Amino acid sequence: MSSITYTQKSSLSNWQQFLITLLGGAISGFVLVLIFLVGYQIWFAGKIFPGVSVAQVNLGGLTPQEAATLLKEKVTFPQQGHILLRDGEQTWLLTPEQLGLFFDPEGTATQALVAGREGGLIHRLQGQWSAWQYGKTLAPVFILDKRVAYAQLNQLSSVINRPVIEADLSITGIDVVVNAGQIGRYMDIDATISQIAALMHTLRDGEVNLVITETQPYIMDASAQAKLARNILSQPLKLTAENATGSPWELDPEVLAGMLRIERIKDENGSFFQVGLNTEALRDSLAQLAPQLQISPENARYIFNDDTRELDVIKNAIIGRQLNIEDTIAKIQSTIVEEGSHEIGLVFDTTLPELTDDLKGADVGITELLISETSYFYGSSADRVQNIAVAASKFHGLMIPPGATFSMASALGDISLDNGYAEALIIAGGQTITGVGGGVCQVSTTLFRTAFFAGFPIVERYSHAYRVSYYERVAGGGIDPRLAGLDATVYVPVVDLKFTNNSPYWILMETYVNPSYSSIQWKFYSTSDGRSVNWTTTGPVNLVEPPEPKYKENPDLPEGKIKQVDWAAQGADVTVNRTVNRNGEVLFSDQFFTHYQPWQAVFEYGPGTEIPKPSSEN
Repeated sequence: MSSITYTQKSSLSNWQQFLITLLGGAISGFVLVLIFLVGYQIWFAGKIFPGVSVAQVNLGGLTPQEAATLLKEKVTFPQQGHILLRDGEQTWLLTPEQLGLFFDPEGTATQALVAGREGGLIHRLQGQWSAWQYGKTLAPVFILDKRVAYAQLNQLSSVINRPVIEADLSITGIDVVVNAGQIGRYMDIDATISQIAALMHTLRDGEVNLVITETQPYIMDASAQAKLARNILSQPLKLTAENATGSPWELDPEVLAGMLRIERIKDENGSFFQVGLNTEALRDSLAQLAPQLQISPENARYIFNDDTRELDVIKNAIIGRQLNIEDTIAKIQSTIVEEGSHEIGLVFDTTLPELTDDLKGADVGITELLISETSYFYGSSADRVQNIAVAASKFHGLMIPPGATFSMASALGDISLDNGYAEALIIAGGQTITGVGGGVCQVSTTLFRTAFFAGFPIVERYSHAYRVSYYERVAGGGIDPRLAGLDATVYVPVVDLKFTNNSPYWILMETYVNPSYSSIQWKFYSTSDGRSVNWTTTGPVNLVEPPEPKYKENPDLPEGKIKQVDWAAQGADVTVNRTVNRNGEVLFSDQFFTHYQPWQAVFEYGPGTEIPKPSSEN
């Protein structure tokens, strides 16, 4: 029996069969890769992927605990590294750990475990592949404890830091003490820690220059100023002035030390010490000295030369001066500081007098004798004559400018024994007593008459309390009653005699005292403006007889001795009228009324002396 085989023909083409075969292979391959990847992930779950290393330590396949243990053994830089800290020539060698660098093995292991496990699936697989194929090196995790670094550097700063010190000058006695300045140095700890951190990040030994801030003192060196101060105190300071009593005046070093000024100055160019003498102290010293150095300007004095009709100088003009304190202070400061000189001339402001030695008479209207008046003092004591001469000399050669009112008291000045006056009889307190300057009224009376008869206005005039015979005497010693009421008294500074030069010319006064003729002559030189004087007098009227003489016991007189100390005089009234004309017109008129008291004679007697009875009892 025969069999029959049936072959069924496939319905797929060769191409289709190839694709099916290929697809099956791909699926098989994919399944195998998937199985590998899943297995890879499962195998390294909780472990560090292969190829991951830290500090050349391969950590692949290790758990984080194993990796941390291994890293703790291998990474020794914090304990064994070397950081050299430098400040110039000073160095300090420290480990990173001493500067606060600590290794974190657990953190580093955790970081290694994370490698290949970040991002999406593809990114993870790429990272794992890259690490396995090429390796992946991670930086170890360090912790920098800045508190440790700060404490370490702060300890070093106690050696490095130093305060800024300004140079200083001081005075002890007359010694100058100088202290040099010092540059301030301070470690900038924060900036230094930043540099240390940057070096330790490289995990290499290295050197770090400490960051130092330096502060310059405003004044570093005061040696030059100290030298100047020592020079100032090296010898006395001498202040000089020409024609001055007491010059030179010395300030010894001890005094100068108290006046020395050391001042710190700061300007746009910096700071410096200024050494000199204290301005206020100098001002006080000079202010005490100034009054004795002051000289008032004085006009020259002249006499009129009747032959040449020019002025002859009898007393030279005096140039006035006054101490210029501020300019003197400036000169002292500049001379002793800049030049080093200890002898300094005082600085004065000068004032020229109005009338100098080269004055010409014609320039001021002194061209002729205007008037001359003479009074007589017959019977005067030597002391009275002395006082007349001294007082008259005060006016000899004086000039009165146009329009000025002349004060006799001002020209006389102080009437005292020191100024050459003697004690003689004066009228004071209603009686005649002995006092300094008796006889000066002879001079004032003569001046009054000269101004009166020259026709100048009398501004101030006082008569005597009673009629004094001296003022009514004429040449030869006789009495002229017409001169009564033409006397004038002066008692400096209360009672004065004043007249005004109301002419356009200066007046030159000359006085001449002749003891041999008991006379005093007063001359006015000027230029006549045409004035003339007419005068009349009532003479003494309303006469009143003096009281009976008065007797007073004087224990200094011996028994039987009687001495007259005051003289009787009639009381009277006198009126003098004057009319001053110029060029035929009345310039002015004035009147002078004088009331004289009746004056009692006074006698002194010794104890036990019989005195005369009053005439009324005889």
